[in-house]
Amino acid sequence: MLSPDQTMRPTSEIFDAEAAAHELHALAATYSGRESDLRTAVAQFLKGELARGREKAEQLLLKERHGRRCAERLCAMQDEIIRVLFDFASKRLYPSLNPSEGERMSIVATGGYGRGLLAPGSDIDLLFVLPYKQTAWGESIAEAILYCLWDMGLKVGHATRSVDECIRQAKADMTIRTAILESRFLYGDQALFDELVNRFDRDVVQGTAAEFVAAKLAEREDRLRRTGQSRYVVEPNVKDGKGGLRDLHTLFWIGKYVYRVRTVEELVDHGVFDQDELKMFLRCEDFLWSVRCHMHFVTNRPEERLSFDIQREIAVRLGYTEHPGMRDVERFMKHYFLTAKNVGDLTAILCAALEANHTKSAPALGRMIARFRPRAGRRILSESDDFIVDNNRINIAKQDVFERDPVNLIRIFYLAQKHDLAFHPDAMRKATRSLNFINKDLRENPEANELFFEILTAKNDVEPVLRRMNEAGVLGAFVRAFGRVVAMMQFNMYHHYTVDEHLIRCMGVISEIEAGTNEEYGLANELVKKLQPRQRDILRITLFLHDIAKGRVEDHSIAGARVARRFCPRLGLNNAETETVAWLIENHLVMSTIAQSRDLSDRKTIENFAGIVQSLDRLKLLVILTTADIRAVGPGVWNGWKAQLLRTLYYETEPVLTGGFSEVNRERRVAMAQAEFRQEMKDWPEDELESYIARHYPAYWLKVDLPHKVAHANFLRKTWSAGRTLATQVNFDAARGVTELTVIAPDHPRLLSIIAGACAATGANIVDSQIYTTTDGLALDTISLTREFERDEDEDRRASRITDTIEKALKGEIKLPEAVARRAAPKARFKAFALDPDVNVNNEWSNRYTVIEVTGLDRPGLLYELTATISKLSLNITSAHVATFGERVVDVFYVTDLLGAKIGSPTRQAAIKRALLALFSRAATEETKQLAAKS
Repeated sequence: MLSPDQTMRPTSEIFDAEAAAHELHALAATYSGRESDLRTAVAQFLKGELARGREKAEQLLLKERHGRRCAERLCAMQDEIIRVLFDFASKRLYPSLNPSEGERMSIVATGGYGRGLLAPGSDIDLLFVLPYKQTAWGESIAEAILYCLWDMGLKVGHATRSVDECIRQAKADMTIRTAILESRFLYGDQALFDELVNRFDRDVVQGTAAEFVAAKLAEREDRLRRTGQSRYVVEPNVKDGKGGLRDLHTLFWIGKYVYRVRTVEELVDHGVFDQDELKMFLRCEDFLWSVRCHMHFVTNRPEERLSFDIQREIAVRLGYTEHPGMRDVERFMKHYFLTAKNVGDLTAILCAALEANHTKSAPALGRMIARFRPRAGRRILSESDDFIVDNNRINIAKQDVFERDPVNLIRIFYLAQKHDLAFHPDAMRKATRSLNFINKDLRENPEANELFFEILTAKNDVEPVLRRMNEAGVLGAFVRAFGRVVAMMQFNMYHHYTVDEHLIRCMGVISEIEAGTNEEYGLANELVKKLQPRQRDILRITLFLHDIAKGRVEDHSIAGARVARRFCPRLGLNNAETETVAWLIENHLVMSTIAQSRDLSDRKTIENFAGIVQSLDRLKLLVILTTADIRAVGPGVWNGWKAQLLRTLYYETEPVLTGGFSEVNRERRVAMAQAEFRQEMKDWPEDELESYIARHYPAYWLKVDLPHKVAHANFLRKTWSAGRTLATQVNFDAARGVTELTVIAPDHPRLLSIIAGACAATGANIVDSQIYTTTDGLALDTISLTREFERDEDEDRRASRITDTIEKALKGEIKLPEAVARRAAPKARFKAFALDPDVNVNNEWSNRYTVIEVTGLDRPGLLYELTATISKLSLNITSAHVATFGERVVDVFYVTDLLGAKIGSPTRQAAIKRALLALFSRAATEETKQLAAKS
């Protein structure tokens, strides 16, 4: 709670309280005797004043770029509105000429409003404090204020309690306790508020600090579990996410409660923060408030998620500009993530101070490496007397350990990893303050580099140790190229994390692959066992470096290979090993691209890929690298389809690289896949099972994972038993966040186009497809759609509408061009991105077909438009491969002319390219027209 000198009412710069009071007086005269009309008029007047005040606050925020000041202005305006309402209600509506002792009231701001800071869309939390029980006068005053605030469109939380009730409920409920902790006197009876303050400090706070701290930290952990444990997700929650405003609030709540302070500045006097850390706290707070206020102004609602569609506008409002290799929005988001990291540092600092104060138990600090069990006592590590073990956490033995020997800045992480130790916050605080000792000499120091090599290639805890190195700033200082990607986001919908977080997560995935504990990694689990120890080391280093050149003007794969050639000799790699790392980095996207967007049954595809890879060892490394890279992109990105595609590509390429020899040749792999399928389908009669197996071509058995094979079999059996050749089925893939539609229908050239058109007509967006034909002329298509609803019941109803439309379209009951034209429109989230389209017409990728590769910005209806245009160009689509990487679509079509020949004429190839590129131009023109019409 605020001290008396802080409870003085601030003067609002954006709201004239005296003029408002005069207007309310005039309205009272105008509507004399018509109380209902008067209340409405007052609410409408104040609503208009509130809107004008917010406009002024927004203008000042754009001019000054000071978020906390904006929040203070908005709060001061709200204070004045409530004061005007209280005076109006108590003097004009319900005057009490001779008030009794019970007719006293103190209006108190609580929660966020109690802090004296409000965002444009923040809730207003009020506490009406009474001396005893509620009276008719007090009830009337409170209702008059609340109804007016509600009529103004504000979201108001309120409670009416006596002082005794406040104290009793604060003891029992931690949320109420926190709300009263931040209470701030607004208007009414000051003595009542002072009584509440004194009794709260004496009866509730005193002697309960440990209980409060434990509750607030547990509450934080629960919140982060719900919003996401990483502070490096690319669409963060500014209020409740890790490193957001709520974390700063929690810090202040704890500091206020434990140290009995009223301001953050007072924490310096208690030795919790030093002056630099205080400045960091204030900078973080001001920046986060700037972002939050802008978000509310831009969206005109209490939006707390910094989503892609508003990130760039916020960046421009905050004054960020584009630099070579980094867009304005990426520079803004980098600042955001660095701020979130600083909030995390402040949290660790406060926790260390609390532990020293015996307010917080030591074991709770080991959450960074949660599996460790604390062992009591302190001991010196045998490898170095510069470090001690304190309750199973590594700490510095003396204050000068890093200054005296800078190698200790790397050694501390090596020793923690080797001995399964968590990190003491004091040691991390000292390491962060010692980054100036990481210079060229240390980067070239053989011992330091050897220790870092051991950290990267260790069998245990690589990911958490690297993350702590990164959060302390040591990793980016020691590997300067890594420092350039710290907190760097990629402004796209494919990557879920910042670049540095992605690289660190890759190290965790490769550890899982090597352990072989997760079956979802498929072939990678098998191949890693065949690698030599040195090859595993090379793979670790490659994963750590593969995206390290993101954010540069040139292609990050090429620039990354150059970084590797400079960095790998530092770690002791010879020339051949260094070149292997460089080659893997330069080609780390090749296998993923070919697996997902090429026909793997086409011999030319395999020959071209083998020409790039050139050796079986490289192929093995590339499979594992690709698996870890995709898996670490984010939840749901890696799936069984992709695992199966990589497996197929590997086994198709292996005999080409070995001169015909293969550990498992194609026929054998088909037989193995069919045997695996038979094992799963034991309940089928043998003759029916063999008949079903014969209806699929070899490519189907090699490319489809077992769960989908089983689902397809049951679906097709049900369809055929009903005497149908056209049917649809719906499944939900929770891991990927997509809805899968499986369609069985007679095969014909425009089948994919019709299915895509039906999806577009219902507003569904296709993000992936798997297309196969049976030996008896049926097509089996599995289409993955972006999920729209969180609840399966709602999504199932939507999917039923889509499948119904597909079946009607395939029967010719719907005119698709008109239906698509009425419905298809760019998704709001896609509008935030700009992506130059490209069409490649290539005759070198296949011996039999011309391959058309289309890349560009995804939108509902795009696949339909592409396939319909290709058909209008008198081309026959024999194979299509649809892949979506966030907002970027890569659609590949294997085509011939109507006579089954390749498209060899340069003139015709140019016409195809122009026609397909025009689809993107028309979409951009339509969007411009829509925006113009709205404005």
